[in-house]
Parts: sequence; C-alpha cells; structure tokens
Amino acid sequence: MGEFIIKMPDVGEGVAEAELVEWHVKAGDPVREDMVIAAVMTDKATVEIPSPVNGTVIWLAGEIGDRIAVKAPLVRIETTGDAGDAPPVQISQAPVAEPVKVEAARPSPAAVTATAPPAPAPPPAERPLAAPSVRLFARESGVDLRQVQGSGPAGRILREDVEQFLAQGAAPATAKNGLARKTAIEEIKLTGLRRRIAEKMVLSTSRIPHITYVEEVDMTAFEELRATMNGDRREGHPKLTVLPFLMRALVKAISEQPEVNATFDDDAGIITRYSAVHIGIATQTPAGLTVPVVRHAEARGIWDCAAEMNRLAEAARSGTATRDELSGSTITISSLGALGGIVSTPVINHPEVAIIGVNKIATRPVWDGTQFVPRKMMNLSSSFDHRIIDGWDAATFVQRIRTLLETPALIFIEG
Repeated sequence: MGEFIIKMPDVGEGVAEAELVEWHVKAGDPVREDMVIAAVMTDKATVEIPSPVNGTVIWLAGEIGDRIAVKAPLVRIETTGDAGDAPPVQISQAPVAEPVKVEAARPSPAAVTATAPPAPAPPPAERPLAAPSVRLFARESGVDLRQVQGSGPAGRILREDVEQFLAQGAAPATAKNGLARKTAIEEIKLTGLRRRIAEKMVLSTSRIPHITYVEEVDMTAFEELRATMNGDRREGHPKLTVLPFLMRALVKAISEQPEVNATFDDDAGIITRYSAVHIGIATQTPAGLTVPVVRHAEARGIWDCAAEMNRLAEAARSGTATRDELSGSTITISSLGALGGIVSTPVINHPEVAIIGVNKIATRPVWDGTQFVPRKMMNLSSSFDHRIIDGWDAATFVQRIRTLLETPALIFIEG
C-alpha cells in the first residue's frame, strides 16, 4: 500500500492559483488511471484534472469555490502499488467557456480508507446537490428535488434522474385550491464563471468613469440591403445579422478615430492603441456571459466576419472556446438581439476604453418634413472611458457609425 499526492498543476502561464469548480469524486471513492477527478478554473478557462494512478481517494483539498495554489496538494490517493512510480499528472489544456457550476458547497470530506457505499438520497430537510440547469428543469416540471434520488458523484441529481422521476409518474402534491405557501430559501455560492463575471463588473464600474451616449439610427435602407444579401447568399454563407455590418462600420470609424480602439493601464498610466481591430462579441452562454474575440476584423469582409462570429459564439456556448479565443479584444460589441430594449448602459470590458451597445430594431413613426412615415429605427447605446475619450469625440464616433449604417453602401467602399 502506498499514498500518491496529486498537486495542483501549472494550469497556465503566470497563474499562481486556480478555483475549484467541480469535484468528480469524494473521499472513499475508487479511481482509475485517467479518470477525471476535478475541474479547476482560472480566468475564464476550465481545466479538467485526471488521476495518474489507480486507487482510493482518502483526502480532498477543499470545497467548491476554494482557491488552491499551484503545486499545493489537491488530492491524496491510497494505491496498492508503489506510488513513487506513478506518472506525472497530465491535464487537459483545452479550456472551455462553460465551466460546470455547483451551487452548494459540500462539507469537507474526512479521510477514509475503505470504499464508501453509494450516496443515499438526501433527507427532506437537506438541500439537494444539483446544477443550476437541473434546478431550473425541476422547477419547470414541478418536481421537488428533495424527492429525487441522485445518481451522480456525491449523490448529485442529474437531469436524467429528474426525467426518470417524472417517467415513474411521481409528482409533488398541490394544495386543494391549487395554491400553496412557499417557504424555501436558497443560498447560492458564487463560483466559477459567475464569480469571474462579478469580479470583472466590479473592476470595470469601480475604476472606469463611464460616459454613455445614445443615438437613434434609421435602419430602413440597411434592412432592405441585408434582406437582399441574405436572399442572394451563396451556399455555405451564414445568414447575416446586424453585427457583421456593425463590425465593418467599426473598422471604418476606428480608422478615423484610433483612440477608441485602445486599452488603458490605469496603474501605469499608459494608453495602448492598436492598429489591429480585435472585436469582442458579448455572448450569453448557459454558464454566463463570455466575450469571444473576432481577431483582425480590419482584414475580414462581411461574410467572413459573420462566419467567424458564428463559429466563436457556438464554441463559447458549447464550452469549447480556447483561452486565446476569449481574450485580447480591443473594443467590444454588446447586443441582446430582439431583447435589446430601447436604451441600455453597457459596461466597458476592462481595460478597453469603449463598448458599442446595440438595441432592437422597431418600426416607429418618423416625421419626414411633411408627414409621419413608418421607419425601422434602432438605438445605439455606447459607453466610453471618460478619462480617455471626451464627450465630443464619443459623439463623433457614434455619429460616424450612424452614417455608415444609414447609408450601408458606404460600408463597402474602400479607402
């Protein structure tokens, strides 16, 4: 018998610690070589850590949400052979944008030396362990998770467990009048990507004095052109949305006002302007907001911008986006599509100095000098770092984008 210690590996250049976002085992569980035992997150990337040996888990370093230093002990495994001959840990270096999220912190596991029996279903008073998506599915299905037997690690309830519960014909009791008091209180520990988003928002709003400028744009001619291009697009071309055109409009506007395409190191007092235009596209994923980056938009046409944007959005939502695909933007676009509202106040993606917000397109009556006519209108709600961008320059930049969108043929004119 021997003991093998898995230490927190070096999960990225310059990274001193990583956050625990998932345990796949508990003390007492048997493990085999190459079995994934944990997932850790650094920045916006998640890395899975496998076991390099066969054995039994006797100790875990901490709970979900804890930060563990690189090279610190992470897991102790009791082995049947010579632990000293075990190979080094090989981690998966393909970070993903959708980390597994756990809403409840588990008690610190005690060290044991025998294989523990499968975790029993949690008693009614205990808060069951389940991912946010499973909780949502259970709520929508009218299922009390405390009645469901979990088949996942540590008794975690999976979606399949809820589906099986429903298939068995089980259903929660309801009051005679269809109404019932609700007394449950749910505490959710902020972990993983959700915590990264919170930290980034605090950093941006506490350190950047925002100025938000809103301008309306007549998108009638634009929408006619977009419909024509979509109708005539070749096989393999993606369907065009507003964003690829806006990306090209940004490139043109930035060529006239390069100070907008920049980052600001406020600790060093240094502004860095970029000739390359790397556009971050704020993208909602099941795990939270991520910002995949379309690199070198200045060298891409409309169709190329659309294809790359779609590829990155799918990678972000499926959890396969790499660290490079989620970093390095020089300016960001934020759009809620049909939910874009009339006005928004987008938060700058620190350390950038500008973000362009897209609101929804709606048909509104517009006075043309003699009468009201229906026009397709859209607002741009854009925020700027007021330390770097003056109000006049912000307005000039947005007005240039407005001109390009209202006369979309200008977007295609080079020079």
